[in-house]
Amino acid sequence: MRILLVTGRIAEPLVRKYGMGCEVFVTPVSVAAFLTPELIARYLVKGGIKGEDYDMILIPGLVRGSAQIIEEELGIPAFKGPRYAFDLPQILRALRGGFRLSREVPADDLFMRDAIKRVQDIKNRTKNRSYIEKALKKPYNFLIGSLPAGFDFPHRILAEIVDAPKLSIDEIVSRAVYYIESGANIIDLGMVSGETNLDFIEEIPEIKEALRKRGYDVPVSFDSLNTEEIERALDYANLFLSIDGGNIEELVTEKPVVLIPTNQKRGFFPANPLERVEFLEKLKERALELGYKHIIPDLILEHIPHLARSITAFQIYRERNPDDVLLAGAGNVVEMIDADSVGINAVLAGFAKELKISLLLTTEVSPKCRGGVRELRRALDMMLFEVPKDLGFDLLILKEKRSEKVEYEIKSPVIEARGRETKLEGIYFRIFTKENKIWVIAHRGTEQILTIAGEEPDAIIDTILEHFQISPRHAFYLGRELERAKTALKLKRSYVQEAELFREFYLKNCPTRPEG
Repeated sequence: MRILLVTGRIAEPLVRKYGMGCEVFVTPVSVAAFLTPELIARYLVKGGIKGEDYDMILIPGLVRGSAQIIEEELGIPAFKGPRYAFDLPQILRALRGGFRLSREVPADDLFMRDAIKRVQDIKNRTKNRSYIEKALKKPYNFLIGSLPAGFDFPHRILAEIVDAPKLSIDEIVSRAVYYIESGANIIDLGMVSGETNLDFIEEIPEIKEALRKRGYDVPVSFDSLNTEEIERALDYANLFLSIDGGNIEELVTEKPVVLIPTNQKRGFFPANPLERVEFLEKLKERALELGYKHIIPDLILEHIPHLARSITAFQIYRERNPDDVLLAGAGNVVEMIDADSVGINAVLAGFAKELKISLLLTTEVSPKCRGGVRELRRALDMMLFEVPKDLGFDLLILKEKRSEKVEYEIKSPVIEARGRETKLEGIYFRIFTKENKIWVIAHRGTEQILTIAGEEPDAIIDTILEHFQISPRHAFYLGRELERAKTALKLKRSYVQEAELFREFYLKNCPTRPEG
């Protein structure tokens, strides 16, 4: 296939590098994003490009407007390529494999949508009624409420609402809806340790009904170490966590239960992986004798420095019990380390895939875990594929998949930048974030004049300039702060005006050269 790549002068080296096997047409415009389909068509005609010369034209994904204009002008199919040159190789590979491009949508967006559609197709197959009926006949699949779970279904996420009795029903429902829309399949009501809250348990049907009215018919699990609380909740919840050697005799139910290798009453928890496995196997045997129907073992995923031994316990248990549906608490690990949660969730999802752990429990208690449910869902979706790489979607947020250094030849005089004193204007602006928007309050002295709210820095600065006369320096300052606020919203971080978003870790904390 003969493909012509259109670009601007600045991006030419990268387009030639990453568009190997294609010809490149360089327009006289410096930045490709400044091009329009009309301009491109004009330049191509002027450059002598004819209909028989190429099978396809790819224009930069950053160009606004439809490539249809180019196709009509030259008679060559024209489509939008990716926004950035370094995405060309995967797009070209996909194209040669039958991937279909768009005249309006950038190729990298289509590639991501295609990958997500493949994920959805996999999940949709498991929602078919006949598929579910057939799968539920196997010993390693069962229902949690109306939700099928097990080996023949995608991983299920339990999202815990911690200390639920301390919240109002509206607060619980709001938090549950947030978790469900982030990718959770089961809402876990976490009780308050050391307390007994029997009155709250009577509110569980009201919580479930409130969720149903909002269109979410999801199972509710109940997480408590208090035997009296669990007994009261048996009629209301769909799944029960923390059944162990101390309460197993008192809580027999046909509903699914999570069995853990402890005896909380005696303070017993085997640290040794093999002893832990053997103790849990004996508990499972006793549970079956008592009449429990659906048992979900949880070897307890410990945080560092005991993570390795708990993973070993999961590994041993899986080898000895290949048909058991397992649960692991991802939140235990993520919460107990001061590191970004994205990569940790990705690794835990991979661990769950390897050992066929069907259910993962997590939560978002601390600020560093905000967005954790969404991260874990994305990671588990990536694990639906053989290798979680080059899928079209990823979990890269702060770091980039590819790095490309761009330098330009300097032909003009070079001067050192230096700051200068600036005269303060009579008006100033306070910037903050709330409800996923950026808010700007204009002050004159102590008086608030106008408040502007929006999601896009460009729109906000345009509105400011429409209402106030400010200096270019002031406008530059506001643009910088507004973009910082937008970045904070994207990353679920706090934003404080004039404060740095990120600690300078590498500069301040890393040695300049290796020790020793």
